[in-house]
Amino acid sequence: MMEFIQLDKSINQKIVLDDVVNVELYLKREDKIHPHISGNKYRKLKYNLNQAKKENFKTLLTFGGAFSNHITAVASVGNELGFSTIGVIRGEELINKVHKNSTLTFAKNCGMKLHFVSRQAYQDKASVAFIENLKHHLGEFYVIPEGGTNDLAIMGCEEILNEDDQKFDYVCCAVGTGGTISGIINSVNSNQKILGFPALKGDFLKEDIRKFAKQTNWELLSDYHFGGYAKINEELVTFINQFKERYRIQLDPVYTGKMMFGISDLINKDYFPKGSKILAIHTGGLQGISGMNELLKKKRLPLIK
Repeated sequence: MMEFIQLDKSINQKIVLDDVVNVELYLKREDKIHPHISGNKYRKLKYNLNQAKKENFKTLLTFGGAFSNHITAVASVGNELGFSTIGVIRGEELINKVHKNSTLTFAKNCGMKLHFVSRQAYQDKASVAFIENLKHHLGEFYVIPEGGTNDLAIMGCEEILNEDDQKFDYVCCAVGTGGTISGIINSVNSNQKILGFPALKGDFLKEDIRKFAKQTNWELLSDYHFGGYAKINEELVTFINQFKERYRIQLDPVYTGKMMFGISDLINKDYFPKGSKILAIHTGGLQGISGMNELLKKKRLPLIK
């Protein structure tokens, strides 16, 4: 079903590193495959949407925060493929601020019904009672988890890499819920090493990944989260802006920006053996930049260009 969506081909773009001759770095441009359903969001949704159609669901329901890439993707794909969509949004205080929020405004303009719940209630979003209460008020729907991660999402993420990518010694991926990296782990050769760069603090991600990953050739590098999800500082903003100026590639501040910062730091510290070929995955998420810039304005920090 998702094949009906017009996609651009993902390519591996070489990153020419200044004063570095002992490793090669490429960036897989998953951010270019679709304007709004890009990167890992397309991969995670592909088989979920096929399943929703197979089970004759007309409505998709999912979860997210104020600047969720996942909310944007589900709203967009519903609009393109004729599904009704419902977004359960964390934070009742956002009810009267939709017009000031680019993510929620976009979702609403795509036809998504926004259902706001308190942050406390949101913690129970995966419970049977919570879902049944939503069905009572909103009708029947196909549930897509927050961030999109489930068995069907892993299946889609296993398609990120292709046969040509077997030449890389390292594959690097930003980590949110763990779905994307799990699919990558399942699709690589055992002699390839997978490095994950979490956007969140805490070791719980390792257990989440182990639920889906079929190999053990992976590691999480937790020194580059910049304080946690949606946290950012002037150093990271400067890196993102300089990267764009140098390579004409926009990085997002929550996931890919932190990953590329980490990879750059590791290269400078000679983490990778001489002759290593490194592939980093650009997972999209660029729609969140406008929201992050609003936060940076309030903190009187430089903006992401």
